[in-house]
Amino acid sequence: MMNLIALILFLPLAGLFVNLLFGWKLGEKFAGWVASAAISGAFLAAMGGFVRLIGLPPEARLLRLVLFEWIPIGGFQVNAGFMLDPLSSVMTLVITGVGALIHFYSMGYMHGDRGVVRYFIYLNLFVFFMLTLVLGDNFLVLFVGWEGVGLCSYLLIGFWFGRESACEAGKKAFVFNRVGDFCFLIGLFLIIGVFGTLDFAEVLGRAPTTLVAGSGIATAICLLLFAGATGKSAQIPLYVWLPDAMEGPTPVSALIHAATMVTAGVYMVARAYVLFELSPVAMNVVAIVGAVTLLVAASIALVQTDIKRVLAYSTVSQLGYMVLALGVGAYSAAIFHLMTHAFFKALLFMGAGSVIHSLDGEQEMNKMGGLNAALPVTSMTCTIAALAIAGVFPLAGFFSKDAILYSAMTSEHGGVLFWLAGAAGALMTAIYIFRLIFKTFHGKCNLTMETQARLHESPRVMTLPLQALAGLSIAGGWVGIPLIPGADIFGGFLAPSLGGLAEGHHEALFEVIMMAISLAIALLGIYIAYKLFVRNVGGGAAYAERWPRLYRLVLNKYYVDEAYDYMIIQPVKRISTRLWKDFDDGFVDSSVGGVGGFVRLIGAAARQLQTGYVKSYAITMLVGALAVILYLTSGMK
Repeated sequence: MMNLIALILFLPLAGLFVNLLFGWKLGEKFAGWVASAAISGAFLAAMGGFVRLIGLPPEARLLRLVLFEWIPIGGFQVNAGFMLDPLSSVMTLVITGVGALIHFYSMGYMHGDRGVVRYFIYLNLFVFFMLTLVLGDNFLVLFVGWEGVGLCSYLLIGFWFGRESACEAGKKAFVFNRVGDFCFLIGLFLIIGVFGTLDFAEVLGRAPTTLVAGSGIATAICLLLFAGATGKSAQIPLYVWLPDAMEGPTPVSALIHAATMVTAGVYMVARAYVLFELSPVAMNVVAIVGAVTLLVAASIALVQTDIKRVLAYSTVSQLGYMVLALGVGAYSAAIFHLMTHAFFKALLFMGAGSVIHSLDGEQEMNKMGGLNAALPVTSMTCTIAALAIAGVFPLAGFFSKDAILYSAMTSEHGGVLFWLAGAAGALMTAIYIFRLIFKTFHGKCNLTMETQARLHESPRVMTLPLQALAGLSIAGGWVGIPLIPGADIFGGFLAPSLGGLAEGHHEALFEVIMMAISLAIALLGIYIAYKLFVRNVGGGAAYAERWPRLYRLVLNKYYVDEAYDYMIIQPVKRISTRLWKDFDDGFVDSSVGGVGGFVRLIGAAARQLQTGYVKSYAITMLVGALAVILYLTSGMK
């Protein structure tokens, strides 16, 4: 049987090349089915790899594939190597499973678009690079996938390059990720300097004996790696690119926010957990950044009116939960929430896409309302996703968010403040997500009569993936049920990849109390949203009028983009303009022009000797010959 790792990687690449060769001629239906079949095949291979791992003893759950020796330089060697262990197996299942549903959904959403073949080529390439990232058995292969998903995000965010806003959003994503990637690269150089290798097994195996716990070098490596993660996983201060990524097609938003790029940073930190365990300072920084990010992003989502932008800030906030979990040492809880979040966030984005598709591109929630009757499947599935992200029992988000909040309170690196941040974020999550549900699907319809007459549910190629994700949003968290011995299947499966650090739940009574509080917070948030946006329509506006300055501050996203523009972008522009005018035009161009002028001057003088008169040439030759003779005879004396 063909190596499963090779199959997982090969199939998206095969779909890409088939569409490159034939998709342009055979049309969008061919391109869509080829791309979707390629990712579906990769999912089946990933499922086969998962089954293979389950059949092995926990300590032996590792499959390897070395394609070739890549970089042999003296004692330093890097292989083009890949591995499938419990952690990478979970990631590949999420990437290919959710990715396949997004591909099928795209066949309906992108129907008729002029660039649809190019779209599916980019989509397959995106999945391939993400799989390279999570399957690599060393930091360098991971970095290749890391840069690849950055490239694909630029291509897909700016897919509709005829729009200036899409081009600007693509550039913004590219630049902000380069800042994080630069720090990540320096961290890799430090790892090479300390360990002489980039292989995960060697680095993580030798780290406890090579690095002194709490040392400056351990902290520097971890902070540099985490700086890279803040770019990919959209954490403060490098989060501002992700909301603008909404300029790409909605299925792209679903793929970026749920299954691919933004999960890369969380995965990388979890993979390198041994290094982070050696730096309490880095762990605190990670937890604080996650806590602040989840609160800031959730508060911004409360007041946004663009349906996709609400979901974008929701993603930033939920990523903050994952990063908070990493910072308090709850690694399996972070990956658990990464998985469940992929289900309900992909569903929310695709549901928003279904609404936008029905409304001919309209994204403003204030212009919607009352869509429940016309879009019953979209409304039902989005409500399930909203209940899941809010953390309502027994949906998937309840279990994964509870695991993070419990760990934030009880773990060695946690504390009450981290739990309070998570609880406040949970309350805001329930409010903003049901604000979206109520303003979109319930209440008075704000559409024109002409638009209402055209309303229709999306085609089955779009609604079937919604229903599949709704099922996962309901039952996807049941693999991590706490309290019952052996019920936390997810944590037990991940334990070998996290060194046995899969977080178990203890003190049953305290855990039940924490779960009850978590559920109460979610229900309170839903009730507040209902009271503000259903019972008392316009209730949110009353609070905006009561605290206008605070409202403007949050509505303008704390003016972070403006601060970047004022402190970084405009100064760089001014310096660049000055260099262009004074150095490039003033010095370089003048120097080149001066050299050219000097040559022209010499040429003009030399042209005077070319008179065209034979007598002049004869006299010149005679004078020259006499001069040579005189010179030679004077030397003989």
